Amino acid sequence: MATTYILHSEFLHKYYIGSTRNSIEERITKHLTNHEGFTSNAKDWEVVYTEHFDYYEQALAWEKSIKGWKSRKMIEKLIHKSED
Repeated sequence: MATTYILHSEFLHKYYIGSTRNSIEERITKHLTNHEGFTSNAKDWEVVYTEHFDYYEQALAWEKSIKGWKSRKMIEKLIHKSED
């Protein structure tokens, strides 16, 4: 199983979109530890959206699609739609 996810940081007021082959809990732990990269700029990342797929290639394609929107408004619409 694979997952596409969106994280949100109140501190940065930003979203991070990613995908993983591992469990979402394991991936979040890595985002919250000391490392290099965008998510190292904050330690308050929270999962606000997940979608599961049978194959990693599907999760990666969905991640790329979301990133291609380049629209905070559309990302927030997706997040709120998933909460319903």
